[in-house]
Amino acid sequence: MSIVSGIADYFPFVVRKPPARFRTEDDRPVHGIMAEYDSAADVYHAAEQVRDAGYTKWDVYTPYPIHGMEHAMGVKRTFLPLVVAGGGFTGVGLGFLMQWWISGVDYPLMKQGKPYAAWEPFVMVSFELGILFAAFTALFGMLALNGLPRWHHPLMLKERFLRASDDRFIIVIEAEDKKFDPDATVKLLEDAGSSRVDLVEDE
Repeated sequence: MSIVSGIADYFPFVVRKPPARFRTEDDRPVHGIMAEYDSAADVYHAAEQVRDAGYTKWDVYTPYPIHGMEHAMGVKRTFLPLVVAGGGFTGVGLGFLMQWWISGVDYPLMKQGKPYAAWEPFVMVSFELGILFAAFTALFGMLALNGLPRWHHPLMLKERFLRASDDRFIIVIEAEDKKFDPDATVKLLEDAGSSRVDLVEDE
């Protein structure tokens, strides 16, 4: 998912989605190719083949977590912890700066003969603001990196996709992938043992 496409999913009334790379004969944009598998083992091995083929914009949908799937997909470690750390340190810095400005510059008060801008009393508030900023950064960062909330998704138009929460194992390769080719992608998924392959259209 490109940055522009991701922003368009959040704010379709502000940013127009870039034109689709592929369109159907009736001029509907193609979201991707969806393949069904009969078991967890089948979709696991299929995911390894898709990973080895070099695709980067694809996902696996299963009715329950499959141990080791992230390795089969080649999922890299998220940089969200670094973003959360940045948010936490920002909160600490802003909390300390706020108290220093209030106590030492804007409205200094003599308290038991201590320096106006003594740092020791600032620790508790700085700590709490660091936790607060880190928590909100984790929440909103997770939502943004997962593309949520999303008001519409083309897969929801596929009746068979809804069985992914019941008894089906599904791989979807998006048309935005640089390696995506309709014929080659379908052949790859069929060779990987798919029981059914469908085209996913967007609105």
